[in-house]
Amino acid sequence: MISFGGAQWLVLVVLAVVVFVAQAVALIDALRRPANGFTAEGKLTKPIWSAILGVAAAIGFLGLPPMMWTSTSFFNLIALVPAFIYLVDVRPRLKPYGFGRGSGGSGGSRGGRPGGW
Repeated sequence: MISFGGAQWLVLVVLAVVVFVAQAVALIDALRRPANGFTAEGKLTKPIWSAILGVAAAIGFLGLPPMMWTSTSFFNLIALVPAFIYLVDVRPRLKPYGFGRGSGGSGGSRGGRPGGW
């Protein structure tokens, strides 16, 4: 049976992993999107978003267990904010642009390949 302290630690570990996964998904998605989509949608540039999300993912990595220190869990929650903003605001706006060149991503009138097919 898990004691209260053990259960609390387990909850913190699960939260740290979930936060890191969200940060990593946001970073990987930003790196795969074409740079012109960011500027066409009036968002920060791709290098700026990549740097912000890279720092957030690094902080999230430091918040994972065996490296979990009590002070990093607070910074880990703060570092979740840019990943959340990217996933909720920027990523939906970049969906029409697909994933880079030659990936067969969806076209569309806002980006991608011209033509009706």
